[in-house]
Amino acid sequence: MPAQNDVYGILKITYIILPLLAGLDKFFNFLVPWQIYLSPQIRTFLPLPAPTFMIFVGIIEILAAVLVWRKTQIGAYVVAVWLFLVALNLIVLGAYDIAVRDLVISIGAYCLGRLAYNYKTDAV
Repeated sequence: MPAQNDVYGILKITYIILPLLAGLDKFFNFLVPWQIYLSPQIRTFLPLPAPTFMIFVGIIEILAAVLVWRKTQIGAYVVAVWLFLVALNLIVLGAYDIAVRDLVISIGAYCLGRLAYNYKTDAV
């Protein structure tokens, strides 16, 4: 199972780093002002301004990264669902190209969750 071990390790590291960096960037907006990706339909339901909401999104993403690190079997599925929901928001926004990428990334997180069942520990 060396190839499977490699795939598991690469996916696990990826799905720790990806949500962690994306979550941290919600505080700093170095990559992009993230609120531009929040659809107007979603904004109407928010009880707070979009930039503030995105900080909460960042916290969720950071917690998801920690969950992948500590409890991969659960965390990978959390990230998969989260990215699927992000993709739905992007579809509503009309950002189909980015939505497709998030759907593919979501599938990768799901695959990590499936692979995680083959490992007794969560060591990378």
